[in-house]
Amino acid sequence: MNVKIAKEAGFCFGVKRAMKMAWDELEKSNDGIYALGPLIHNKQAVERYEEKGLKTINDIDDVPLNKNMIIRSHGVSESVYNESKDRGINIIDTTCPFVTKIHKIVKKYYKKGYNIIVIGDKNHPEVIGINGWCENSAIVIKNLEELNKITFDKTKQYCVVAQTTINLDLYKQIIDVLSKEIEGVLFNNTICSATKVRQEAAKELSKEVDCMIVIGGKHSSNTQKLVNICKEVVPTFAIETKEDLNYELLKEFKDIGITAGASTPNWIIEDVVSF
Repeated sequence: MNVKIAKEAGFCFGVKRAMKMAWDELEKSNDGIYALGPLIHNKQAVERYEEKGLKTINDIDDVPLNKNMIIRSHGVSESVYNESKDRGINIIDTTCPFVTKIHKIVKKYYKKGYNIIVIGDKNHPEVIGINGWCENSAIVIKNLEELNKITFDKTKQYCVVAQTTINLDLYKQIIDVLSKEIEGVLFNNTICSATKVRQEAAKELSKEVDCMIVIGGKHSSNTQKLVNICKEVVPTFAIETKEDLNYELLKEFKDIGITAGASTPNWIIEDVVSF
């Protein structure tokens, strides 16, 4: 088999930064640190951190007073910062700078009276966090089908942002419709540059191989988008680790391409390549 790895695959800048910050804090801590939600959408990587003393919780109420709490790279709503301050919780903020930029845009234009539109998945932690910077009033649009069900108030001004991992082609389709529907609209393409490059690299590699393997967590939004991009071109296998590989299926192919989501550590990618 000829194995080719996409030019851009695995940890993005934001995740790499968050993982280093979290590990450095765990090295210094004697009584463990709390993480509000899974550190990243990769259970194998998170397990390594939990073995080191990380405690994953889903509610700020589960953090004892005056303890340290990690805000993960996806970011959180403004209320979490306020509540943490009131409870004396020390925040270790690993929010991706690209996400922080969205929070600032949303807060600024919401205060100016704009209605906020977020292109993304309303159930994704990043979008939930973004919505928390405009008092959870945002209109969240996941796809064209959802967009077609919305009636916009043409007397209002709208500010549009995007989930950093949204598919670029989908974003373009949605803003094309919005630009015709609404006159007073301000567009902010906040898709992460690493996301764009990773998606383009996956698409290009798909054209050169007989099949693609996409490595990443089942709950990772950016990984699932890579799966969808690749399977439009060639047969595609979505896996979390090498244990998910089926040799009987793979042996039919000569040239195999590999890419990985932004939350996939290098050691998992290397395991798959070795297999």
